Amino acid sequence: MTKLKSTIPMQLNDDLSVFNSFGRGKQSNSIRTNNCVIYTRVSTKEQADNNLSLTTQRKACELYAVKHGYSISGSFGGTYESAKNDERKEFNKMLAFVKKSREKISYIIVYSVDRFSRSGANAIYITEQLKKQGVSVVSVSQPTDANTSSGRLQQNIQYIFSEYDNQLRREKCMAGTKEALLRGDWCHKPPIGYSIVKKDGKRAIVVNESGKLIRKAFLWKANEKLSNEAIKIKLNALGLKLCHQRISAMFRNPFYCGIMTHVSLEGQVIEGNHEQLITKEIFLKVNGILLNNNQGYIVKHENEDVPLKNFLKCASCGQSMPGYIVKSKNLWYYKCRRVGCCNNKSAKKIHGSFLSLLEPFKLTLSSEASLLVKREIKRALSMQIKQKLSDEAAIKIKLTAINNRIDRLEERFILEEITKEQYLKFTEKYKQERVEVHQELEKCTQKVSNLDESIEKLLSFSSNLPSLWTSSDYTGKLNLQNLVFPKGIVYDKKNDECRTKEINPLFAYIAYLKQVLEDKKIGIAEIKFNYADLVAPPGVEPWHNPI
Repeated sequence: MTKLKSTIPMQLNDDLSVFNSFGRGKQSNSIRTNNCVIYTRVSTKEQADNNLSLTTQRKACELYAVKHGYSISGSFGGTYESAKNDERKEFNKMLAFVKKSREKISYIIVYSVDRFSRSGANAIYITEQLKKQGVSVVSVSQPTDANTSSGRLQQNIQYIFSEYDNQLRREKCMAGTKEALLRGDWCHKPPIGYSIVKKDGKRAIVVNESGKLIRKAFLWKANEKLSNEAIKIKLNALGLKLCHQRISAMFRNPFYCGIMTHVSLEGQVIEGNHEQLITKEIFLKVNGILLNNNQGYIVKHENEDVPLKNFLKCASCGQSMPGYIVKSKNLWYYKCRRVGCCNNKSAKKIHGSFLSLLEPFKLTLSSEASLLVKREIKRALSMQIKQKLSDEAAIKIKLTAINNRIDRLEERFILEEITKEQYLKFTEKYKQERVEVHQELEKCTQKVSNLDESIEKLLSFSSNLPSLWTSSDYTGKLNLQNLVFPKGIVYDKKNDECRTKEINPLFAYIAYLKQVLEDKKIGIAEIKFNYADLVAPPGVEPWHNPI
């Protein structure tokens, strides 16, 4: 017995593996190999075509690999890719190969740091992510030991200076571009219809054979008022194939009449030195036709003749139905926005159907019935307000919890307990949840300052609803129809009727009371009232009714 007691401590002292489950952190699985890949790059196509520095980069990288005993597993790049951002095909192809290669890749060899990336902070981030996978970025012409703190600092400074150099070049380029534009010289590739030629040793932009056909297109639009589709067909027959969208953009490009516009000019327009394809008068005439629409009708954004436009939707496809006037008849119509739907109807007849839809909410009461109805509505609203206050308190607690999560997430990111990807992922998620909770809170915080006065206005409003809509101006009509039908109405051409699927609960309740007071056994077909849905206190949310 004495011998057994003495051997147990000896065994524990010699073997600590039983305590492994209490260990903290993770063992590094980063295994260094001699495998590497080479990445070469130039910035422009001209440099790539002239083989400028690509061969030099490749040879220098291969020599570096041989000198250090590295085994080259692949070469990437060898073409032109701008390094101002990291959305590069060859660059991303190289990163994917490094991450997924069966043979562990430990080094990415580049000629210089700016060949790897000029994106500054993002380049530092990518390098850090590679380092966590045991991959180092090695520069032939700027050797640093990225495994030490001072070496990483030096490499990061090189990334920052590469981005700074990139910004300086861009500023000089933009300044030169703006100066040339102010002189009237177009620096970029001209639009279709123009060619760049040399005249007396100078660069000139002149109209080519395609441009002559485009000139005809402008004249067809200005003089014959042909549609873009008709112009497309005619150009195609002459050998110039253009899509409908490109023709539309072409008609709106002032370059063809000698005017230059560019983001560098900050809204200023300049008379160009290039050859004019059409006159300014023709260009303005064409765009005047486009703005006024040449298909027999005009569109007006605010018009009392069509107050239901866009509020009214097509029953078959769900698209909104804007209003238009047929000039030859001087009559307003509503028409489905979808091409080929053919759902259109006279505005006068649609308005008549809409007034019929308002009729169930027109409630005329005697003095005794009015008192009873007011009492019932007040009771229902009081119960709903009480419930809303309870919901508001619960939502505020939920909002506080989300804010605490966001604060805690930021704290963990600062303390480096989570990665940048995790921080961004969950921050976005919690912020979206916070937006949704704020929306819920806004619905609950809608309060009525004077309940009795509001009920009085509601009954007065409903007693004269159809005539009130008819006598209101455009804005008044919009407010009224959105108040009663929050989700709008639909027009069914097949049955020639207007319907709705959502009604303001207060008006639905009034319609139900009217049905009870008038002793009607059957409800209105368009609304399909259900007592079970209405006896509950009406709230802020619309009453849903499938149609």
